[in-house]
Amino acid sequence: MLSSVIILIPIIIIVLIVLLIAGIRGNLNSEKGGEEMIKNVYVYIVLFATLMMTIGGSVAAFMAVADIVAPTPYYQSFEEYKRWGGPGVEKPRVEGEEVEQVSEEELRKNYDAMVASSKANAVERAKNNLIKSFGWIVIPLPIFIYFQRQLGRKRE
Repeated sequence: MLSSVIILIPIIIIVLIVLLIAGIRGNLNSEKGGEEMIKNVYVYIVLFATLMMTIGGSVAAFMAVADIVAPTPYYQSFEEYKRWGGPGVEKPRVEGEEVEQVSEEELRKNYDAMVASSKANAVERAKNNLIKSFGWIVIPLPIFIYFQRQLGRKRE
């Protein structure tokens, strides 16, 4: 889906450039017509670009809200944590160093704290992404509305 959109954008830009060139060549006899065509193509390019930014920001905002509501689950199971990542796991001994063994309850408490911390971090990242996504909506939307109104006035 994303790759088809990525391919589609340059094709649309090329088509718009071809239309611009064709409009200029077709209106060589009348200077006023060529300028009007360039202005119209410019307005449509701005409308297209701002609409794409707003749509992209809306999709990103929806994804961020989904991450806030249902954050990605923590990937490491308790057994893996106990085997590889727990503080009580035996590591290679250095001579004269004591190895501290932690009970299963303590390991479980540490694991649950780590999972809660990971979930809280995921929610905070999603909130940050939501704010950034609103920027992709709020900034281009007034520009889109302005040019859309200008286009409506030209037609009248």
